[in-house]
Amino acid sequence: MAHVLDADQLKTFVAIADTGSFTRAAEIVFKTQSAVSMQMKRLEERVGRPLFGRDGRHAKLTEDGERLLDYARRIVRLNLECVASFTDADLKGRIRLGVPDDYADRYLPEILARFARSNPRAEVTVVCEPTPMLAERIATGDIDLAIITHVESRGQGEIIRIEPLLWVTSARHGVHEEDPLPLALGRPTCNWRQAAVEALETKGRRFRVLYASWNSTAVGAAVIAGLAVSVLPESAVRPGMRILGPTDGYATLPSCKIGLLRTRFDPSVLSNALAEHIIQSLDNLQSFKTAAE
Repeated sequence: MAHVLDADQLKTFVAIADTGSFTRAAEIVFKTQSAVSMQMKRLEERVGRPLFGRDGRHAKLTEDGERLLDYARRIVRLNLECVASFTDADLKGRIRLGVPDDYADRYLPEILARFARSNPRAEVTVVCEPTPMLAERIATGDIDLAIITHVESRGQGEIIRIEPLLWVTSARHGVHEEDPLPLALGRPTCNWRQAAVEALETKGRRFRVLYASWNSTAVGAAVIAGLAVSVLPESAVRPGMRILGPTDGYATLPSCKIGLLRTRFDPSVLSNALAEHIIQSLDNLQSFKTAAE
């Protein structure tokens, strides 16, 4: 096996893996299909292993191809970061970021402040939608990055933060003691709602969903007003809320995994720069509970 891999060949290889097609990959990397085929032939010669099998009209990775893919993604990303670090002028252009409103209030101020200080000439367009809609936008190339709720069954994104999912009630009311228990949750497809309902049903606790909304501000308002109990990740707990636990009769919920989705359509240096700011900002973020202590 050769000791040096060509970053441009790896970029093309990743595009083929993401699209499942040499033809669609050629469009993404702005090369002819014959040039893409030649690049992959040379890459296979360098690696010394076949990287692609054929599954009908789709380009399917071999076991060795799957092994190379993770390395290829990291090499391509590091190459972009390296080039950016030696750029004399700050980055400019437009970047499109998707984030559910559950996370927008808590995460965006730190992320955007950090990014603006480093890249004052960059324009960030923010789209606030639920995770399933953001995943669709990433798949079609409508946005460049998305902060999402990671779901194992869908295998979405790289996990960049893990927080406890917590039961919350009003700090000034006793709504959590009512029977049946009034709840303020997301819509039926919301994973946090499903976790809450499953926990209550397992315990045999009667409940009714009083408020349902994709909007976290509306859900939080119902909680603080003492109208209902809800579930939120730790960093989303706000003043006026009280966390409920086993001593209050509320079972521990699964962790909330927060992921980052990146466009597969030729991510820019600007896109990768914002991604790094997101990762660093969420890594340094304190929860309301920790800050209060």
